[in-house]
Amino acid sequence: MKKVLSLVLALVMVLSMVSLASASETLPYAEGTVLRMAVGYNNNKTGLRFDPEVAGEGVTLADGVTYHSGDFKPTWVAVQDLLKIQKEDKYQGNGDAKEFDYWKEQLDQVDMVAGTAAKLSENGEAGLLVNIGEYLDKMPNFKAYLDANPIVRLSITGNVENGAIYFSPYFDGVNDIEKMPLMRTDWVEKLLNGEGEFTAESVKVTNKKAYTPYMPTSGKVEVEVVKADGSGVETITKDYDAYGNIIDKMNAAMENSLSGDQMVNMFREYIDKTYNGYYGTERANLFIGQNAAWDADELVALLRCVVNNPNTLNGTDNIEGLFSREENNTARRADIFRFGGSLFGVRGLESRQDYLYVGTDGDLHDARMEVATYEALGRLHAMVEEGLISTAFINSQEVKTENYLEQDLGFMHYDYNQTQTVYNATKLDNAAGEKYMAVMVPVARWFDGTSENGVYMRFTESWRSVKTDGWGISKAGVGSDTNKLNAALSLIDYAYSEEGTIMMSYGPEAFRQSETFLFNGKEMPKIADATYTELWEKANGNYTNYARQFLGSTLSFMKSQAFEYQCTHEVGREGAGKISTAIGLGTIKHPLLAIADDAWYTSVPTVLPTTKEDNQALGNLTDLTEKFSMTNGGENVLIDIIIKGFTIEGMTSPEAAAEYVKDTMGGAQYLDIKEMAWEDLLVYYASMAV
Repeated sequence: MKKVLSLVLALVMVLSMVSLASASETLPYAEGTVLRMAVGYNNNKTGLRFDPEVAGEGVTLADGVTYHSGDFKPTWVAVQDLLKIQKEDKYQGNGDAKEFDYWKEQLDQVDMVAGTAAKLSENGEAGLLVNIGEYLDKMPNFKAYLDANPIVRLSITGNVENGAIYFSPYFDGVNDIEKMPLMRTDWVEKLLNGEGEFTAESVKVTNKKAYTPYMPTSGKVEVEVVKADGSGVETITKDYDAYGNIIDKMNAAMENSLSGDQMVNMFREYIDKTYNGYYGTERANLFIGQNAAWDADELVALLRCVVNNPNTLNGTDNIEGLFSREENNTARRADIFRFGGSLFGVRGLESRQDYLYVGTDGDLHDARMEVATYEALGRLHAMVEEGLISTAFINSQEVKTENYLEQDLGFMHYDYNQTQTVYNATKLDNAAGEKYMAVMVPVARWFDGTSENGVYMRFTESWRSVKTDGWGISKAGVGSDTNKLNAALSLIDYAYSEEGTIMMSYGPEAFRQSETFLFNGKEMPKIADATYTELWEKANGNYTNYARQFLGSTLSFMKSQAFEYQCTHEVGREGAGKISTAIGLGTIKHPLLAIADDAWYTSVPTVLPTTKEDNQALGNLTDLTEKFSMTNGGENVLIDIIIKGFTIEGMTSPEAAAEYVKDTMGGAQYLDIKEMAWEDLLVYYASMAV
């Protein structure tokens, strides 16, 4: 496999950008052409038109227009006017997988349809969707984007024989971090900062000690951190000989029992000695500073301190440590094991496609068949046993982030920065210093191939690339009507133009200013003052809810983060700014949207070009689909193991679980098919670049 990668790297060249001409010059269609659109984002609120719950008796927006239920949202009114097409809304209000399944047997009734990237590629190969790749020479904007971003082209290629593309990709931002740890940083400061000993009037006493050390118990570990002022990088030492591993020490003290205040004072002493006074009396910076260096063991120690000192932190007898955004939603609960990958150095748990990643050998690997995955889940289960993960997660209750924060009941979770730090303005008491903020990615041991024993560093697999959904063109729908076909292709091409990207992110001109600001090196519009006011009035500051429910933007295509950045609470910008600085200085590593010299850093494509026969074989592997779901309401055995431990049939130990997936659930067959497709894709890419 390394020979294939070497060939690719040798042949890859920068492809020239094409001029951004209008697609209408080469894709003519009659003015007023009607497109039947079965597209939206997950539910009736986030379709092309206003639904009754959002519009009510009528809703007046920042453009001065009053919209009613059934009206097209501003973005799609503007798109109709600009492209001179008409839209007929066919959207059923489903998530992408269910929406496509609904229309699959009646695709003659729609012209464009939403679906997952995998379903769209699979059904494109089955002859049900238009091969957009055949028309790239007539789509200057879309083609230019693919030429400039080769990993995107790899991620959407459905067939390497003809370079088929069966869907327009969706980007929720690109080439940037996606999810990150968030904490009540004021609680960390209250517990860890200051002179002398920590004292509390009322604490819990416990002897629970299921979690065991992940980091070394002796010796020294050097890690790179950003300097406290953000001016550069320095190396600091975790000296385990100075005090010992904090988990090891706490566990020993729990042989009898340990009180919450004793835990805090042990942890303070550990920080002082292990880091040789580096953090001074502001020990909280181990977690929340620009120069943070925390790891999984230190997080568990902190969680122990949090849940065993509730009276000090929230005046009650209970605090939940680690929680997920929606505790009864599988898609959100999966963030616990995604975060586990970051904590314990496991790839594939936050993959762009299923659970796949590229190994140091250049081959594809599947986290579901890796012993390390289940060892990490075992550690998370130990945290459950200690009460460090929320009871609502364990019992799958309907509890959400805002409830935890409003009631001072939750400490941290792993999620998107903008949508979650907005609660600083709506659910927390700013006057009392309450603060919920993104913090640095943890240090873990990663086996990236640069050292046989692994490297202690920060790495995030949560990196923005092609998302796992998109829009396709129904072959039966457009039929022989070139007006419909050209109008659909023109819509896609427009969305990838500079103006189209802004439209699909910000909405029409009325919602933005002519004044710009510099974002990631590019001038982007500032949002209108009325838009910002409206964002808070109608969506409590949640940018994506506002954009999707009211503007009709951010449903698909190319979403710039520039709008979202302007809507991020100042606390959100503070935390994200520290992470951005660390990424820029190289102390947080991530997958690359390219074929990397070190294969381990290559981002796995969102789809792979499997054949019709391959797809039929994959479709028969129902256990892999049904038992590892990441959709709301689905079953996921990784979550089950976190909660129940190794008590699931066939999965009685990490080794047994990995083998069970490989041999009994069809994992080996699945991976063989995907690996062959990956190799074909690399050869195809090499041929493209010459």
